[in-house]
Amino acid sequence: MQVVVDEHLKRENTGEIRMFCRLETRTSQLLLLFIVIISFSFTIRTVYYFASQSSIGASLEPSCAPKKHVAFLKTHKTASSTILNILYRYGELRNLRFALPFVDHLGYPQRFRAEFVKDFAKSRVKEYDIICNHMRFYLPEVMRVMPNGSFYFSIIRNPVQLAESAFAYYHSVSPAFKRAASLVEFVLHADTYYKSSEPNSHYARNLMWFDFGHDNNMADIPVYVSAVISMLERTFDLIMVAEYFDESLVLFKEALCWEIKDVAHFKLNARSSDSISPLNATMAEKVKAWNGLDWKLYCHFNASFWQRVANYGQERMQQDVARLRVLRQRLSADCLQGGAPVTSEQVTAARLRPRNFGKAKILGYILKANLTGDRLALCQRMVLPEQYHLDHLQKMQPLPPLA
Repeated sequence: MQVVVDEHLKRENTGEIRMFCRLETRTSQLLLLFIVIISFSFTIRTVYYFASQSSIGASLEPSCAPKKHVAFLKTHKTASSTILNILYRYGELRNLRFALPFVDHLGYPQRFRAEFVKDFAKSRVKEYDIICNHMRFYLPEVMRVMPNGSFYFSIIRNPVQLAESAFAYYHSVSPAFKRAASLVEFVLHADTYYKSSEPNSHYARNLMWFDFGHDNNMADIPVYVSAVISMLERTFDLIMVAEYFDESLVLFKEALCWEIKDVAHFKLNARSSDSISPLNATMAEKVKAWNGLDWKLYCHFNASFWQRVANYGQERMQQDVARLRVLRQRLSADCLQGGAPVTSEQVTAARLRPRNFGKAKILGYILKANLTGDRLALCQRMVLPEQYHLDHLQKMQPLPPLA
């Protein structure tokens, strides 16, 4: 009897041991599966991180939704033509709707009105994706064209360099400039040469202040200046600085959740070095005094720009600027004959030849002869002068629905 009981217990124990072993095996399998899943997830995150750090122009960017409603105040002589080219290419590639002018400017130098947009009056759809051509800013009218939540931005430049550039470009159209043989002569006798009531006088004094929609002849009163700057801060999501163009583009692409390749560019509408006449320190101080409103504007937004860079992170900014510059170098090697700009007279393709204006000698680009397909299309768009690019968009953009 005892033998039967012992045998029964043995079988029970054996069954329990087998069951335990099966449970232990299953538990081990589940644990192993869990470890594999965790390891795979970590591997994917690691690969994503290093790919996003090392890739140039890759699409591994933060997973936010790119913003497409953009209002750009294109100020004069501030590298704004290059930004315009970026916006044109981005919008055209995605079939976005531009608020285009009838000719080239949106009613400038008048303050902007929605009716300055081609087809606005007869269109049933009153909202556009991008507005970016020259205008004199007036927020209530821009809001008639652009949807709520649009990203507003602009760009500023040191008034000393801006004045030198404006004198070269607008010497023949600004009466105040036309009276002077040189910028130095104009600065020394500005009160004599300048008459605020004359057409195009704004090119000769506080040009940025004027473009932002305010009176460029107002006295430099602290309360007035502070009120205008506070208004601009509330209106614009980003004010770029021309002297730090690549850093500005990094902040711009981050704010809009665009990719680094979306802001790749070649400098457009730039002058040859032999048509630039730098001012000495004494003349520079006189230019700042003559353009006191612009100088206050520049100082304020230059400071806020660097605060924004600090918030972005200095090391991170350096890495992203390096990525952008390497991408530009690669595109230069792929697209450009000689890899650098040339004088407009050397550009053989008529549609790629920039127009000289005033005393300014504008640089252009010669494309490599072996370009085809998508690469040719990209390279052409990147070097296409502003007016030709606008003409192309005017023809390509579909007619709006009639009211």
